[in-house]
Amino acid sequence: MNQLEQLKAYTTVVADTGNFRQMAQYAPRDATTNPSLILKAVQQTEYAPLLSAAVAAHQGRPLDEVVDRVLVRFGLEILKVVPGRVSTEVDARLSFDTAATIARAQRLIAMYEAAGIGRDRVLIKIASTWEGIQAARALEQQGIHCNLTLLFSFCQAVACGDAGVRLISPFVGRIYDWYKKQAGASWDEAAMAGANDPGVRSVAKIFHYYKKYGIATEVMGASFRNVGQILALAGCDLLTISPDLLTQLQSAEGPVTRALSPQAEAAEVPHGCTFNEARFRWALNEDAMATEKLAEGIRLFAADAVKLDALIQGR
Repeated sequence: MNQLEQLKAYTTVVADTGNFRQMAQYAPRDATTNPSLILKAVQQTEYAPLLSAAVAAHQGRPLDEVVDRVLVRFGLEILKVVPGRVSTEVDARLSFDTAATIARAQRLIAMYEAAGIGRDRVLIKIASTWEGIQAARALEQQGIHCNLTLLFSFCQAVACGDAGVRLISPFVGRIYDWYKKQAGASWDEAAMAGANDPGVRSVAKIFHYYKKYGIATEVMGASFRNVGQILALAGCDLLTISPDLLTQLQSAEGPVTRALSPQAEAAEVPHGCTFNEARFRWALNEDAMATEKLAEGIRLFAADAVKLDALIQGR
């Protein structure tokens, strides 16, 4: 078996793309999208008719509603390819507004339900700010399941578990990027690979903490820079992987072994803890990497949301 087939024996493989015509070849169970991936997809010639049709069908409606219609249209096409769930993201510009995030998530779910898709097949992606986590808490109580994204720190993961969030997406590659940049010329790529990769270590810590304390929230490693990071997390609940890296895994035939196991005794699992708002904000503030990457990620997704707005307005 190739490495992708072997990986699937330990981990649920998820496709991280808006390109639904491409993903079938990898046979993922689920798929994730974000504003950047949708923006990239709608600018491709093959998807232009889909964008035009979605915009034309809702001409005269508020821009934010039309954007959500486009996101859901892509989600519906993706769900024709994958047997599981699709993640659709709330506008990143609402990352610090709990009430607005709840309202937007409810609207996205209503659009899916109107198209005949049940709530069990949709995850609403929300940034892992304090406000986003509280929105997810309320949504989960309504049976609307959430994927908390832009997650870089342990305190974010603990707060998501406390909120009963269905799934979190810790960002492996962006954590790696930050530490590599900080180290500069002293960075030793070989020494910091595999299980020593700072992004891999972060996800492993969260995974073992959740398993030790019986937290039901699923852990889905995301934002990978290389195949080594993926294989170092074999056994994680889910891994969402870009088409380029899925292709590399599909083309490679080396052995894949389980790296993470729910039954394994991890060396350094923190004691059980919880965070109120003040403690959460302080813990996040104390983690320079998480603070910087969360803010940067929100800005980047918001910038692509603005570009998507402009593209739709120009139709």
